[in-house]
Amino acid sequence: MSVRAFSGDILSGASAGAAERYEQALEAYYCYAGDPMTLLDEALADSPQFVMGHALKSYLTLIGANAETSQIGVAALADAQDLPANDRERGHLAALAKMRDGELKAAARILEDLAIANPRDGLALQVGHLIDFLVGDSRMLRDRIGRALPQWSPGQPGYHALLGMHAFGLEESGHYERAEEAGRKSIELNARNGWARHAVAHVMEMQDRRRDGIAWFRGDVPSWTEESFFQVHNWWHLALFHLGLDEVDEVLALYDGPIWGAKSDMAFDMVDAAALLWRLHLRGVDLGERWEPLADAYEAKVDKGTYAFDDAHAMMAFVGAGRPKAAKALLELQAKALTSGVDNAGFTGEVGLPVMQAIHAFGEGHFGQTVDRLREVRNRAARFGGSHAQRDLLDLTIIEAAGRNGDGALKAALLAERANALPI
Repeated sequence: MSVRAFSGDILSGASAGAAERYEQALEAYYCYAGDPMTLLDEALADSPQFVMGHALKSYLTLIGANAETSQIGVAALADAQDLPANDRERGHLAALAKMRDGELKAAARILEDLAIANPRDGLALQVGHLIDFLVGDSRMLRDRIGRALPQWSPGQPGYHALLGMHAFGLEESGHYERAEEAGRKSIELNARNGWARHAVAHVMEMQDRRRDGIAWFRGDVPSWTEESFFQVHNWWHLALFHLGLDEVDEVLALYDGPIWGAKSDMAFDMVDAAALLWRLHLRGVDLGERWEPLADAYEAKVDKGTYAFDDAHAMMAFVGAGRPKAAKALLELQAKALTSGVDNAGFTGEVGLPVMQAIHAFGEGHFGQTVDRLREVRNRAARFGGSHAQRDLLDLTIIEAAGRNGDGALKAALLAERANALPI
């Protein structure tokens, strides 16, 4: 049993009804909104041998989730691996196996080849794009999507998603005008696309367009918040715009409300919470007890040592909450990460561990050490993932550390560098 998807791809093991629910779930994934899991469960109840139904369920739960949710992805992959599948579907299963095993770069390469052979495979493009973000590959964020664009047209389902991804890739490559144009076109096609919304926000962040950014989000809050599993990150972007205008009370209200009021234990949400509090900490803002529950969540996190970018933010929480034992244990854990034999060993050795050491030194008052460690790695910081806006935290930290270390000349130089980097 098989049917043809809107993209033209064959979906093995699916009835027409299951395929329809899958397409609806895929559209929800494109937007990072809605309830794709319920749709997939319905599709798989109807068609238990639906290979791509299991695959999409696995993709949804392997990236950026907590350890418990990730196991759903592992199980979904296991359910699919022995089912009859075509070459394209087997490629997805191979990519998922690499992701499960912590080999993100190998998964990205498999998905790259899949998309070259099947440029209308929106799922291969979307997951590959997300991995490019996780490993900090700005060129592939742009070019993976740019290669496929000629095979798409505005009337096709999912075209808005392609534009949203291309917008982010263009922004991370410094093509700000083209990025904003692509992101706005995506939103015109589907206002629910949270990734496109965030791509335009990144442009405004990089151009220091704070009031434009606030208007971009405040103008249509329901479209990017209702049933959105990406809304925390977009609220974080809104908070950065307010912080850039020194509206600290508004930033704290956003933190206490939509950013971490629910105290999510999802990795992406925790990173946003830690990054925002650290920015406020660098400014000397009184945060009260806000660090404590976040540090609790990071201490409870059982998958520390598997992704250095997350661990760097855990260190911020431990330093902010004044937990030297937890900070020391996290540093010691990196020795295991360095010998893991998977991609995170490189993320940790090249960038993550020096960043964690720098943040730890900042908390100990050893500001010169913070400066030294960050100067070693800040020009290659993309190698452990994240966006330019997220990694800006390293520059903010080194500037503050230089000042506290009494190195006024370095601080002035870094501030001049920062001002000069803004687009005219």
